[in-house]
Amino acid sequence: MKTAVPSDRVTAVRAFNRFYTSVIGVLNEWLLETSYSLTEGRVIFELARRDACEVADLRRSLDLDAGYLSRMLSRFEADGLIVRGRAEGDSRRQLARLTERGRDVFQDLDARSTAQIERILSGLTEEDQRRLVGAMGVIEGLLGEHPRSASFVLRPLGPGDLGWVIQRHGALYAAEYGFNASFETLVARVVAEYAEHHGPGDDAWIAEIDGEPVGSIFCVRESERVARLRLLLVEPSARGHGVGRRLVEECVRFARRSGYDEMVLWTHDILTDARRVYERAGFELAEEEPYDGFGPDAKEQTWRMKL
Repeated sequence: MKTAVPSDRVTAVRAFNRFYTSVIGVLNEWLLETSYSLTEGRVIFELARRDACEVADLRRSLDLDAGYLSRMLSRFEADGLIVRGRAEGDSRRQLARLTERGRDVFQDLDARSTAQIERILSGLTEEDQRRLVGAMGVIEGLLGEHPRSASFVLRPLGPGDLGWVIQRHGALYAAEYGFNASFETLVARVVAEYAEHHGPGDDAWIAEIDGEPVGSIFCVRESERVARLRLLLVEPSARGHGVGRRLVEECVRFARRSGYDEMVLWTHDILTDARRVYERAGFELAEEEPYDGFGPDAKEQTWRMKL
């Protein structure tokens, strides 16, 4: 099923294409200040990926005209970059492979390409480099033939993360459970208290996929011997990949290292996915009573775990 595409989005993508091709110079006559065109460089890079390549497969993978590719390979062969031959047992299949000289040319192109990207990235801060690579991952995941695996990393809080935690809790819990603004207010209060008063016995983590935050969790001091788990969140797009389990494990591990004897958390019975994660981590339900402070009728629950 095709989706209607507003003209301004088409214009935005075309503008981005023009911008990026100008950044990496693919519209220049020669690739990376060498005597090879962009298409010739693509063919050399593809041949370098394998010992011997069937010419028909090369044409299909790069979507090249057969006559154009044949003329290009003939020039490469004349320059000593490749050798061509027939496949053993099937003379209909033509193979091409790089010579030593061809591999030297590839190594030069590869080094030039690496240096070019390093120059581009070196002008960005560490945070902007991460954002750029993450955004590229999103584009590849959306437009590529095979979806990218949802591998994730946990990292400490960074600039902007506290605001993201508040915004996503407010928006997500309103959409999924009908929670009202009182819940977002509570989250904002918890985040503000953490920002102002956190110490050695407190910590927080963000789960990230392709440079974008997809989850959060906080460990805060309840008392000298008790830690409280707070603000567990996993975006719908990241669920089913163990993000919530990993966040809880990291929180519990930190609490143990910090010398706490017990961990406690507060949740609601309607948050079934979160409750399953807590139970699997070793938490046990300790108290439960009705609560409608966030809008829907629910039961507030206190879960505890000895560390």
